Amino acid sequence: MRTHYCGQLTAKHIGQEITLTGWVHRRRDHGGVIFLDVRDVKGRVQVVFDPDREQSFATADKVRNEYVIAIKGLVRARPEGTVNSELATGAVEVLGKEIEVLNAAMTPPFPLDDYSPVGEDVRLKYRFLDLRRQEMQEKLVLRSRITTSIRRSLEQQGFLDIETPILTRATPEGARDYLVPSRTHQGEFFALPQSPQLFKQLLMVSGFDRYYQIARCFRDEDLRADRQPEFTQIDIETSFLDEEGVMQIAETMIRELFEQVLSVDLGQFPRMPFSEAMESYGSDKPDLRIPLKLVTVDDLMLAVDFKVFSAPAADAKGRVAALLLPGGAELSRKQIDDYTKFVGIYGAKGLAYIKVNDVSDLENGLQSPIVKFLGAEVCQQLIQRLGANNGDLIFFGADKTSVVNESLGALRCKLGADLDLYQSQWAPLWVVDFPMFEADEKGRLAALHHPFTAPSCSTSELQANAAGALSRAYDMVLNGTELGGGSVRIHDEKMQQVVFDLLGISSAEQEEKFGFLLNALRYGAPPHAGLAFGLDRLVMLMTGATSIREVIAFPKTQSAACVMTEAPGEVSNAQLQELHIRVRKPVAAE
Repeated sequence: MRTHYCGQLTAKHIGQEITLTGWVHRRRDHGGVIFLDVRDVKGRVQVVFDPDREQSFATADKVRNEYVIAIKGLVRARPEGTVNSELATGAVEVLGKEIEVLNAAMTPPFPLDDYSPVGEDVRLKYRFLDLRRQEMQEKLVLRSRITTSIRRSLEQQGFLDIETPILTRATPEGARDYLVPSRTHQGEFFALPQSPQLFKQLLMVSGFDRYYQIARCFRDEDLRADRQPEFTQIDIETSFLDEEGVMQIAETMIRELFEQVLSVDLGQFPRMPFSEAMESYGSDKPDLRIPLKLVTVDDLMLAVDFKVFSAPAADAKGRVAALLLPGGAELSRKQIDDYTKFVGIYGAKGLAYIKVNDVSDLENGLQSPIVKFLGAEVCQQLIQRLGANNGDLIFFGADKTSVVNESLGALRCKLGADLDLYQSQWAPLWVVDFPMFEADEKGRLAALHHPFTAPSCSTSELQANAAGALSRAYDMVLNGTELGGGSVRIHDEKMQQVVFDLLGISSAEQEEKFGFLLNALRYGAPPHAGLAFGLDRLVMLMTGATSIREVIAFPKTQSAACVMTEAPGEVSNAQLQELHIRVRKPVAAE
């Protein structure tokens, strides 16, 4: 039907008779000459119709934006002074000879130009129109290039693309499952996979050595800007490789991806222990583009006459940390108040600060309501430890360690963004040496990653000190975003049972939920390891989008609904009866 794409016409096509198909992007009538900007997936080109051809001119006069048309015409150079340098096809235009309307179109509910100031709910309802915009198409084209690069890299490294089941059984992986009722097994349910974790481990037991899959995964959880109920995962598993081998494979894949798609050299990825990440950055996914660091000052605050500081400093579960902002003394009181409100989102009860006006005069050169409680000696030690200079600002966090880390860690990132403190465009790293478990308020242990992660100690050492054990896990972080995470897996049945026991999973529950895995481990499971990347997050970072909804063709809203198809929706009584299900709607509140 067409001979060329609109967006691929250049000066080399001048003089050629061509056929184009696409949508009318814009129509203009200039003194009896009609200009149509015609758009397809490759871009736009200008088509000119003059009155000499009455029939085609009359048709061109009737078309409107978003009409689907086919055009035959002659490529020619644009007249001098009319070249559009901002358009890839801006040096040429098409003299239209014939035009056919393939389909008319209603007026779109919002303009389909480069920027559309319309609410996201409207864009999602008319997603099929929103995806016509060049900005959205470029993101999905880049997404396709990314997956192509990833497949090429992994297959060159000897990986096999193997599919795993979508209908499986519910397993406790930290989030709620989407359940699928079985018609043929009355009262029983499948679950949609939160990840292919167990199946890829079974593939290693089967001897496939190197597996990968670009897999769809499902989690019925509360949503944020970087979460969706269904998402795409780059899933990798290997046999007979330790964590260093797996990290090298993944690092090679990501470096090649950035070089091929963005022409960016990420260089080598530094390694950082989890403990250092939390201590210095308040996060297990630190943004290393920002030079600010958290500094622990518990020892300085133990004896001060200020319980807000001295109490958490003396608490084994508490922390007092300082965050130095060079040049921050210029911040206004309103700006500081705004940052105080910001850290309140993360549980902080306040945000103490000191403006350093003159380090040579501690009595008059420090500006803050808290200075009088600290004393000159503590202030002197504080200035020395932080390396503060005139014009700097010191923020403090004092509370439970988790609150201090989360609030000051978030503040550090917000200051970096607000004050443009970034020292590089890209900052990758590996975070390693994670704790094996985390404890809740009642002291019950939960797996920090998942219960199939291998500890970095023996079975007896794990049983003797489970709370202090480290795991053989690793996370790849880029610009403060976790791109992916993985671990060496447990391949020994006894170790897996010990981990289950420590997590409070009874022997009966182990056999019921994981019997197939334990049985596989009894038949010669090789040492194996792997990791998984969130494809949506990766594309979001590489395109500069602010939400993964911008890089998914048909995403759900933050309430896990599709406003375009109106899913989820009710089903008929006949369907429910086939599944042996009765729906009980909640009683309306009086």
